Amino acid sequence: MAVSEEKAQGCRSGAAAGKAASPVKPNSGAVMEEITDSPSTTAKASSKGIPIMTRAQRSHPLDPLSAAEIAVAVATGRAAGRTPEVRDSMRFVEVVLLEPEKNVVALADAYFFPPFQPSLLPRTKGGPVIPSRLPPRRARLVVYNKQTNETSIWVVELSEVHAATRGGHHRGKVISSEVVPDVQPAMDAMEYAECEATVKDFPPFIEAIKKRGIDDMELVMVDAWCAGYYSDADAPNRRLGKPLIFCRTESDSPMENGYARPVEGIHVIVDMQNNVVIEFEDRKFVPLPPPDHLRNYTPGETRGGVDRSDVKPLIISQPEGPSFRITGSFVEWQKWNFRVGFTPKEGLVIHSVAYVDGNRGRRPIAHRLSFVEMVVPYGDPNEPHYRKNAFDAGEDGLGKNAHSLKKGCDCLGYIKYFDAHFTNFTGGVETIENCVCLHEEDHGILWKHQDWRTGLAEVRRSRRLTVSFICTIANYEYGFYWHFYQDGKIESEVKLTGILSLGALMPGEQRKYGTTIAPSLYAPVHQHFFVARMDMAVDCKPNEAYNQVVEVNVKVESSGPNNMHNNAFYAEEELLQSELQAMRDCDPSSARHWIVRNTRTVNRTGQPTA
Repeated sequence: MAVSEEKAQGCRSGAAAGKAASPVKPNSGAVMEEITDSPSTTAKASSKGIPIMTRAQRSHPLDPLSAAEIAVAVATGRAAGRTPEVRDSMRFVEVVLLEPEKNVVALADAYFFPPFQPSLLPRTKGGPVIPSRLPPRRARLVVYNKQTNETSIWVVELSEVHAATRGGHHRGKVISSEVVPDVQPAMDAMEYAECEATVKDFPPFIEAIKKRGIDDMELVMVDAWCAGYYSDADAPNRRLGKPLIFCRTESDSPMENGYARPVEGIHVIVDMQNNVVIEFEDRKFVPLPPPDHLRNYTPGETRGGVDRSDVKPLIISQPEGPSFRITGSFVEWQKWNFRVGFTPKEGLVIHSVAYVDGNRGRRPIAHRLSFVEMVVPYGDPNEPHYRKNAFDAGEDGLGKNAHSLKKGCDCLGYIKYFDAHFTNFTGGVETIENCVCLHEEDHGILWKHQDWRTGLAEVRRSRRLTVSFICTIANYEYGFYWHFYQDGKIESEVKLTGILSLGALMPGEQRKYGTTIAPSLYAPVHQHFFVARMDMAVDCKPNEAYNQVVEVNVKVESSGPNNMHNNAFYAEEELLQSELQAMRDCDPSSARHWIVRNTRTVNRTGQPTA
C-alpha cells in the first residue's frame, strides 16, 4: 500500500471537478515495484541497543499485497491450470494477503520493523532465536471458473518478487487449491457491464421499455443485483442476477440522477455465467415518474441557479506539519500506534493497535479491526423491493468499490493518503490512488473545569486521528471511519450518503411501506446493519488467552431493606463464556454494553485492565 502526502484545503466542484482523472489505473498485470531485497543475515544495533535486522524483505507480514505481488499470485495460479481452456476461463474475484500467524507478526515487530520491541515475543529459555528472514508472504485467491461454474480457493506462496526494471523476475508456488461446492463469489464490475448489455440487447426487454415511452436504450440503467435465495430456483449452483431497472431523462448532464426514475413491473433473470436472459416477463405497466431536474444532484448553476454563497472559506492549517509519523503502513500518533491494511471485501483494516502507556510501555489493545459485512433489508413486500436484501461486502466488496479521494473534498487538513491495489476479473492489476485518508481533526472540548471559588478555569481541547475510506455500492455511498482519541478511546463510525433506492407508484397510489418523496416516487423503508470484526488483544502477547468479554446491564434494586428510598440501581456484570452465549440484542433500557478485559493484569485500583 503506497503512501502519498497532501496539504488540502479547497474542494473543486462543477465542471472542474468533472475533469478529474479516473481513480482506477490498470497496470495490465505488470510487475511494477520491488518487493524483496537480496537476503541478508546481518543485524545492527539501534540507538537503544535493540537488534534491528537488515531485513530480507521490505514488506511487513501485514502489509496489503502490492501490485507486483498480486501479479505474481495471479500468474502463478493461472499457470497451474490443468488445460489452456481452464486457464482462459479463470476469473479472479479476489487476491488478498493471507494474514500470517500472530507469532510471525510479533517477530516482525520485534526485530524487523517498527516498533522494534522484543518484549512482544513470549519469553523463552535462553532468549529468543532471531531468524535471518521472515517466512515468505502468501496470497489467498478466490477464483471463479466461467466455463465450469466452479469457485475455488487458492493459496500461493510469494517466493520471490522483483521489479520489472530488474528484468521482471518473479516466482510463486501454489500451496493449495480447493473447489468450494455450491457457492457463488462476489460479482465484478465487468459482470455488471456484461449483464446490462445482455438485458438491453434482449428484444422483449426493448419492447417493454418502448411501452413506457423510451426509445433510446442509452438512457436505460440496468443494475445487476444478486439473486438472493428465496427458493430452490435461486440455489447457488447457478450464477444468477435479478437486475433492477432505471431510466435517465433526455438530460445530457453526466451527473443526472437516473435512480429517480425506477422502471417497475419488469421481471428479468440473467444467467451471469453465460450472459443470457433465462426468465423475462412484463408483469405490470407502471408509468415512469415524470422528469424533474430537482431530483438531480448537479451543481446549482447547471440548473439555472447558484449554490449557497453565504459561507466564507474555512482554512485548516498545520504550519509545523502533522503530529503523526508514518513508516510504510505503520502509524504513530500521540501514544497510539497501529498498521493500516486494506482488503477488497472489507476495505480498511486496522492491525496491531497499541497504546504507549508511560513506564508500562507499549500495551497491545487489538490485533485486527474491520467491518466484514453489511446487510440492507427492505420492508416493502411488493415486487421487486421484497428481494432487496443486499450484502454489500460479500456480494460486491467494500474495498473494490472504494473511491480515489479528492483533496479538500473528502478530507481536510494535512493528509496522508494510502493507495490500494486489486485484481480485476481477468487478472490484471488495478490501483486506486489516494484510497485511504489519514489526518488529524479538532474535536471540540475534551475536558473542562472551572473552580467557582478561585475563578480559575482549565480547558483541554480534544484532537483525534481519523483513518477513513469511502465506497459506492450502486446508489449508496458509505464512509467508514476509525477515530483514535487522546483519552484512549477508539471509535468507529459509518456515514451513509449518496442517493436512495426508490420505487415507482401508480398515479394517486400511496404505500405504507415507505415515504412518498415526489409525484409517483417513493422511498421504501429499509435498514442498514453493519458487522464489525474485532480481534481484541488487551495487554496480550501472541496466542495468549487472558481476555474475556463481560456484559454490563443496569439493574434497579427491588424495594426492601437495601432500597428503602426506592432510588437504588447498580451495574451488574455477566461473563459471556462462548460465542453462542454472546449472541445478544442491544438493550438501551438497561444501558447494555460490553467490556473486553484482561484477567492477568490489573490497574492501580486492583481491577482487571479493560
